[in-house]
Amino acid sequence: MKEPIATAAAPAAIGPYSQAIRGGRLIFCSGQLGLDPATGELAAGVEQQAEQALSNLRAVLGAAGATMDDVVKTTIFLADMADFAAVNAIYARHFGEPFPARTTVAVAGLPRGGRVEVEATALVPGQE
Repeated sequence: MKEPIATAAAPAAIGPYSQAIRGGRLIFCSGQLGLDPATGELAAGVEQQAEQALSNLRAVLGAAGATMDDVVKTTIFLADMADFAAVNAIYARHFGEPFPARTTVAVAGLPRGGRVEVEATALVPGQE
């Protein structure tokens, strides 16, 4: 059975998808851009967008009863691979060891002209 997860503390979906889906022991979080959930506007600059995207991800996980510590896999999409070091430094502040498995790729473009998008898969805490 799959259960949709939604929170007003993160931007609403801008298409036909859920912020996250819980399926069994797993939480699948849709990609989060650096959009301010209150205004719907992108943060200025890649560093601020990365911070906001990770804050949005934290909010979605919280709505599912999980934390960043429950994340097992992330994917980072960058509009420009030259931003890798800056985003990597911000990412490292949001996750603790053991760090989630991760893939980082450069893409031709992101929604709303974003510079970074982060998606994640997490374990539902307390379930064995």
